[in-house]
Amino acid sequence: MEAEKEGRDLEALMASAQKGDSAAYARLLKAVVPELRRYARAKWIGTIDPEDLVQDVLLSLHSVRHTYDPSRPFMPWLGAIFRRRLVDLQRRHIRKDRNEVVTDTLPETFSEDETNWLEEGAGDPELLRRAIASLPAGQRKAIELLKLQELSLKEAAEKTGMSVSALKVAVHRGMNSLKQTLRA
Repeated sequence: MEAEKEGRDLEALMASAQKGDSAAYARLLKAVVPELRRYARAKWIGTIDPEDLVQDVLLSLHSVRHTYDPSRPFMPWLGAIFRRRLVDLQRRHIRKDRNEVVTDTLPETFSEDETNWLEEGAGDPELLRRAIASLPAGQRKAIELLKLQELSLKEAAEKTGMSVSALKVAVHRGMNSLKQTLRA
């Protein structure tokens, strides 16, 4: 009976939070965080801190809170988010472990050796700067934002006003132009 009342309280808090009540949202989060931590400790397999899972669930809850239907129970909805984030984190963890190599001896490095990146690397940085500067404005801006500043396509689109598709085309064309310019 107590769990049923608590569930109704959480549903009411979430409904209020959806209407913009920040105090209700804060109370909701304060109520669910201990439960999420308990679930995370019980379900987590791996070396990553279960708190990472809790934070991931909270971020997801925040970003999809508008999808909650107040006529439905809150905890099963939150549980579905939890399960999806758990699977995502475990997949990421497995992918990372698959690519890690354990070694008994670490490679040696010598601090007195000078770097030789200009001779063996991609080339002259000044030549690259000039090549980028010679690109048309749209291609140059796309290369600078996406490749040099490492913004996401969405962030670059917001900054430039260009569509994501237009940015992809501009980067593709810009990279091809840079390859041709640097080969010559």
